[in-house]
Amino acid sequence: MTRSKLRLTTAIAAIGLASSLAFTGTAQADYPEQDIRLIIPYGPGGATDIIFRLISQEAEQYLGESIVPVNMAGAGATLGSRNVKDADPDGYTLLGSHDTIALSKLAGTVDYSYDAFEPIALLTQTINIPTAHANHEVQSADEIADYVRENPGQVRFSMIPSSTDHFFWAQFFQEAGIDMADVRLVGYPDTGEQVSALIAEEIDFAMFNLPSGGSFFEEGTFRPLGIAHPERLDSMPNVATLREQGIAMDHSTSRGIFAPEGTPQEIQDTIAEAYGQALENEEVRSRIENEFGSVVRFLAGDDYLEFLDENEAALSAAAENIDFQN
Repeated sequence: MTRSKLRLTTAIAAIGLASSLAFTGTAQADYPEQDIRLIIPYGPGGATDIIFRLISQEAEQYLGESIVPVNMAGAGATLGSRNVKDADPDGYTLLGSHDTIALSKLAGTVDYSYDAFEPIALLTQTINIPTAHANHEVQSADEIADYVRENPGQVRFSMIPSSTDHFFWAQFFQEAGIDMADVRLVGYPDTGEQVSALIAEEIDFAMFNLPSGGSFFEEGTFRPLGIAHPERLDSMPNVATLREQGIAMDHSTSRGIFAPEGTPQEIQDTIAEAYGQALENEEVRSRIENEFGSVVRFLAGDDYLEFLDENEAALSAAAENIDFQN
């Protein structure tokens, strides 16, 4: 190839690259230009599904395009997460999920965790509450350890295997100084059966939250023993936090938005800004807090990454005390 032809070929390539970069930049600047699919890895009607739909309906007003919720339940919430993980990183397929992403990895169900995605923003937290039936002698969470020591091998804690409450109790035992060998973990297939078991006093303790246990707390059927959150809940001002009781742990179902790895930062920022604006709507905040017993907590960018790192570290520490084969 002659020097002049080489210069011409190089110039054409440079023009093509510049045009490609300009097109990509314009495409990102114009984002979104079509509907966005929000994959929710659970069936319709649950708290996670309703909360994501509520916030997304408000967020789409700031994006100028519709956010279309798609329920994709199955495989322990991993069917939906895998679908998003493998999607094109163009901002048009998102995941609305929570701690189950890390839980599935720790339980050995999948081989990926938060780091397989671009975390966009934390939106809400549903605070978890250790609970006893109303006739139980334990009045607060800080009494549980002594009760176990007085009744080794007899105290029954309910949980759904490999689920949020399984990890909750493992972390609680660790922080409260309870030997796992001294307790009985009783597995149930779902929250409804745990509610029935606690009402029947077949178990001593269960982990609930306001969506699952609020009505029972109000009528006095169940006793909330502590709030796994840095602050007391407005709806339960007389119930002390676990930290106030000397148990250094926070625990919640923390719902956030994730995008496929490689999604451009400009698109991530656009999505985060829209959801952040949505959460400033007083009606949206009121429904989240009053109807779903959750708290609004918006974190994006490095703040959300730091939150997820700390979340996974705490769950990993708890997992060391869990035998997932039994």
